Amino acid sequence: MSTMFYLVRHAIKAKAAGDVSITPQGVLQAEATALRLTGLPITAIFASPLQRAQETAKVIAAQTKASLTVEHRLRERANWGDLPGQSFDEFAWMWERSTRDPDYIPPVGDTAKQAGFRLAGFMAELAGSFPQGSHLVLVTHGGLITDFLVNVLSEQELNAWHPTFVASQSDLISECSITTLGYDSGTYRLVDFASIDHLKC
Repeated sequence: MSTMFYLVRHAIKAKAAGDVSITPQGVLQAEATALRLTGLPITAIFASPLQRAQETAKVIAAQTKASLTVEHRLRERANWGDLPGQSFDEFAWMWERSTRDPDYIPPVGDTAKQAGFRLAGFMAELAGSFPQGSHLVLVTHGGLITDFLVNVLSEQELNAWHPTFVASQSDLISECSITTLGYDSGTYRLVDFASIDHLKC
């Protein structure tokens, strides 16, 4: 029986540097995501320490009645505002270079490869800590989700979901999308990628 992971990107956030909150529209997104997940036997929820992820996760936890734990390994590869004085254009340039070159060491944050392996390690740890068949929600960030997928799945498998997955990865994970994976004996199976059907109601 597979351990199921639901990787949820945080809801729409305020357009500003630093550790910002989700917007009123983001709250509605989080509520719709929570409603979608209440149909599943959620075992536990884990969230990035950044405010936008915690706020999204708290809405989901309130609906599903599952426990919520903040986990630093779910933080984004880098966050605008971590480097004092960095403009958004400078951050975007740094981000895109990191995406194109997974081994590029940015002036702040992790390489894309480090971030992907960080999430993979945490998920493997969870799979070993919870019984098989558990349903675990991880509320995190779009960049970290794609960093993880690019590191653990083949490009051929990813291209079955999007024909130019690696090249397009920065644009593929919408706010409050749900990416579902099954985990068995060290192997991940991508069940559903960046689903937003629950947001269209």
